[in-house]
Amino acid sequence: MNSRWLLYLGRLVPIVFFGTTIVCGYMQGNYNHFSRMVSELGTIGTRSQFVFMAGLLICSGLSVLFVFGLLRRCKESGLSVSPVFLILTYSFSIAGAALFPLPLRMHGILGSPSILLILSPLLALMFWRKNGPRHIVAISTISLLVMALGFLAFMPDFLAEYMGLKQRFFHVGWSIWFVYLSFGFSNLVALKNGDRPLLEHAHVGS
Repeated sequence: MNSRWLLYLGRLVPIVFFGTTIVCGYMQGNYNHFSRMVSELGTIGTRSQFVFMAGLLICSGLSVLFVFGLLRRCKESGLSVSPVFLILTYSFSIAGAALFPLPLRMHGILGSPSILLILSPLLALMFWRKNGPRHIVAISTISLLVMALGFLAFMPDFLAEYMGLKQRFFHVGWSIWFVYLSFGFSNLVALKNGDRPLLEHAHVGS
């Protein structure tokens, strides 16, 4: 498969993920996205269990293909692959969370590695600053900070009534990162082919 098409999948993963949560929340009827955890949408016995499972497994598969595209571009451009490999923690965790829904004990265990995803933009700041995609400093910093807000979920007494909102900061953060990487590395393809960079069309500032 053409690496450019693999890179496009980075934009599709957040759409599938948040689309799945919206559909599943609607199926449950009384679900509040700000107060309830994402994993509750797939709780065993709920109407949305299997839709949620399917959505998360699709996200996992798409993210793995996305990683393949990023790895190709990194190797072609001489960039470190360390930030890319950390994305696989998301792929693994979201698949585990889908296959072992609440209240199974393995749900929390297999879902935990995703917290390492926050290291991806951090390593990108370290290794891609000079030769990486455009706007790497600005976007990686934004993604890093938004994902960090998701760690408020580990502080149950802070905004206790908004557990779902705190958790979703993490998901918004990795979504920003995925979309940026998709555009950023597509730009590397475009520049190599002499085309106009996609981020210029998108008017993303540094």
